[in-house]
Amino acid sequence: MPSSPVVIGVDSSTQSTKALVIDADSGRPLAVGRSPHTVTGEGGARETDPEVWWRALREAVASALHASGAPASAVTAIAIAGQQHGLVTLDAAGRPLRPAMLWNDTRSAPQAAALTRALGGADAWVARTGSAPVASMTASKWRWLREHEPRTADDAAAVRLPHEFLTERLAGTAVTDPGDASGTCWYSTATGAYDPELLGLVDLDPALLPAVAASGAERIGSLTRPAAEVLGLPEGVAVAAGTGDNMAAAVGLGLGGAGLLDHPVVSLGTSGTVFAATRTRPSSPALAGFATTDGGHLPLACTLNCTLAVDKVAALLGLDREDAEPGGEAVLLPYLDGERTPDLPHASGLLTGLRHTTTSGQLLGAAYEGAVFTVLRALGQLPLDESTPGDCTPGDGAANGGPRGSGAHERPLRLIGGGARGRFWVDTVRRLSGRAVLIPESEELVALGAAALAAGAAYGRDPVAVATAWGTGHGRELPAVPRDEDAWRRIEAVLADVTARAGRAGG
Repeated sequence: MPSSPVVIGVDSSTQSTKALVIDADSGRPLAVGRSPHTVTGEGGARETDPEVWWRALREAVASALHASGAPASAVTAIAIAGQQHGLVTLDAAGRPLRPAMLWNDTRSAPQAAALTRALGGADAWVARTGSAPVASMTASKWRWLREHEPRTADDAAAVRLPHEFLTERLAGTAVTDPGDASGTCWYSTATGAYDPELLGLVDLDPALLPAVAASGAERIGSLTRPAAEVLGLPEGVAVAAGTGDNMAAAVGLGLGGAGLLDHPVVSLGTSGTVFAATRTRPSSPALAGFATTDGGHLPLACTLNCTLAVDKVAALLGLDREDAEPGGEAVLLPYLDGERTPDLPHASGLLTGLRHTTTSGQLLGAAYEGAVFTVLRALGQLPLDESTPGDCTPGDGAANGGPRGSGAHERPLRLIGGGARGRFWVDTVRRLSGRAVLIPESEELVALGAAALAAGAAYGRDPVAVATAWGTGHGRELPAVPRDEDAWRRIEAVLADVTARAGRAGG
């Protein structure tokens, strides 16, 4: 039985809740508990009852604590990292009024376009919030709710993001952090506060929103008695403000002012993302200009279709996901749920370039290529400082991105998410990027980042420094291979044609 204190980091994602019990002194993972979520909806709708998240949190924590062997009395703190952008509406008693609209719900695309026009274009939004409205953003979803379910909007006594909903259930306090708040499009990354004009534009009373803590590692209170009884934990356990899943992953990788800056990350999961912690405030409508959980900058580009879309293609072909082959002429853009980056919310999957010689394995390989190309295409938009030293923290060069002084374009891509454990995913990223790839040993980076936030709340430490001391970002580095220019140009030409036709149709 561990003699040292432990903390719990929670990753409440689209598909499941994972609770990670960590030795607070060494950062050694002791156990992880999991519980699945249910996602419903047809067409562009994607919803989950927030009570499913609460039930899954209870189950995951109980499972992890039991497997860890740690007594409940050893737990000193807990923090939630949740899927971003989801819209949760609550009544005065804190009960959900309807299922939460998830980040990948695309029904609010018309509202996103209308909001963009109302402020004078995407650049005007980026100057205020760091991001332009798209269907994923919470502001677009709230406008959709206002227009399609006005009675629900009128009855709302509180509006929350997923991690905020769970954190409030834990501590009884309505608090968020700069990171998750920055994904709403009503929080200004320029001022570090909610923007009154934007709240007026979306017709949202600021009294419905939580307060914003200085950091996701700020202690906002302790477990309430009801929450402690539900989770089987002591009533005095510290509760951190928590953050969004991407911000927590950055902490888990040691990205931030107390660690690595301008080191690009590629995440392959339900969505595909590229991001980095940087001192530079992003200014491109192609990016989500998020904040880090401590108020720095976390420019990020996100695609809707990644591992699940490729798995769907594999299932349609009757293949295992590792049966893919490179080298075909076909191009497959697996935009099965519409797409966010590029902004094609009404797109569907597109297959072109079939030949008599095309094999089923090559078709599957084309799905991988289409998904990876879409993620990597956004990489060049990240405002990375080429002069930032490549080795910003103590440790070996492989763990910290290469030799001191190497430019951002030369640093390995940190590859995370479920796809990072797949051979063909890794091979495709290497082949289409032409860059070295570093795969962290730690598999639960979102939960690890949340655990570092919890430790920060319990002991008053910088969470990035905590994660760096734990060594969560260390991993194995794979060398660069020559970039497949033919495949890149082939996919690029097809996407350019699709985007042009979508633009003409929209005009």
